[in-house]
Amino acid sequence: MGTDSTVRARWVASLYPDAGEAGGSLQYPVRRRPSFGPGDPERAKAEAGRRARTKVRRYCAANRLNRLGTLTYAGKGCHDPKQARADAGEFFRALRAELGGEALPYLWVPEWHPGGHGLHLHFAVGRYIKRSAIERAWGRGFVHIKLLGDLPTGSGRLEEARLAARYLGKYVTKDADQGWEGLHRYEVAQGFQPARVSIIASTGRDTIAQLAEQMARPPDYVWWSSETQDWQGPPAVWVSWAA
Repeated sequence: MGTDSTVRARWVASLYPDAGEAGGSLQYPVRRRPSFGPGDPERAKAEAGRRARTKVRRYCAANRLNRLGTLTYAGKGCHDPKQARADAGEFFRALRAELGGEALPYLWVPEWHPGGHGLHLHFAVGRYIKRSAIERAWGRGFVHIKLLGDLPTGSGRLEEARLAARYLGKYVTKDADQGWEGLHRYEVAQGFQPARVSIIASTGRDTIAQLAEQMARPPDYVWWSSETQDWQGPPAVWVSWAA
């Protein structure tokens, strides 16, 4: 009998219905070692950043976080990442109190100010909040909040949230070595992680068919790894729905 592991290979995909996206790849019974590791720290760092940006995108999309805000420190600013994290936690607790204690999905990321003023905190929420409430909850400087626009006519909250995720995702890996060693580069409200549905299929096309069945319609966008030159991983697919 043959022992070729590819005979028993199967497609495994993860669908995030609320985020309107799914991704999968061909997997083998014996897990292949990644092509990078301790000997390739830059590649490992880039992969960690990609995974973080993916999680940011799914969280924002699933919770329709389509309003972006910025928290700025007054005076000389804050130059301590641990202090900034503590201040962010206190801000969101105070903001929930301003909203009557209601649970609130949110995501925030830090950014070092290019002018040397220290840290800014960028965040996304999915509902209208009075600016005065944000100012009272922050109490350390200045705030800015806006609903995202500049999207094609007909775009809804999902596309707005994806745009917010792209904006916030830029800061997940930006200046990652400046005081953030051992610290998460973004934080989210607990209890709002997007639900995941596992799909197992025999072929890539069967994977697409099962995903379409789960979502009750075909995906609006399909990407195959075969379309990417010099793709080094196993065959993979990524799909998304517009709404």
